[in-house]
Amino acid sequence: MTWIDRLAHFLHPWEAAYSRSKAIAAAVIAVHLTALLIGGGLAVAADRMTIRSLKRGAAERLAQLDELHAVHRPVLIAILFLFTSGTLLATADIKTFIGSGFFIAKLSLVTLLMVNGSVLAFNERSLRRAAASGSLDDRAQQWPRLRATAWISLFLWMATLIAGVLLANLV
Repeated sequence: MTWIDRLAHFLHPWEAAYSRSKAIAAAVIAVHLTALLIGGGLAVAADRMTIRSLKRGAAERLAQLDELHAVHRPVLIAILFLFTSGTLLATADIKTFIGSGFFIAKLSLVTLLMVNGSVLAFNERSLRRAAASGSLDDRAQQWPRLRATAWISLFLWMATLIAGVLLANLV
C-alpha cells in the first residue's frame, strides 16, 4: 500500500460524506467561492489603487498605504477560509488531485501569491515607517517595488482562479 493509498484510506470517511451529501459539497464550494470573491476582490481593488497611486501626490500615496494596511487582515482571513475549504475540496478526492499537474500548478500559484503578499506587506510597512519618521524621500525606490508587487498580485489572483477552474473541470 502506497502512502497515497494510506492517505486515501484515512480520508475515506470525509470523501464518503462529501460525495453523499449535496449540502456538504455545496457548503464547502460556497465557502471557497465566497472567500475568493471577498479576499480576491479586496486584494484586486487594493492592487488597482496601489498601481494608480504612484502617479498621484504624496498625500494620496500615504492614504493608499493606510488602505493597504486596513485591507491586509480581511484578505488574510479570506485566504485562511480559501485554504481550509480548498483542503476540504482536495481531500474529498485526494487520489485524483494529488497526481494532477493542475493541482500542483494551483498550489504553486497560491504559494507565489502568499510570498508576493508578504513582500507587498513588507514594502507597505517600510513605507509607512519612513513616512512616520519623516524620511519618506529616502525610500522613494520602494514605491515602484510596491507597484510591481501589486501588478504581480493581480496576475497571481487571476492565474490562481484560472488554475482552480481548470482543476475543477479538467481533472
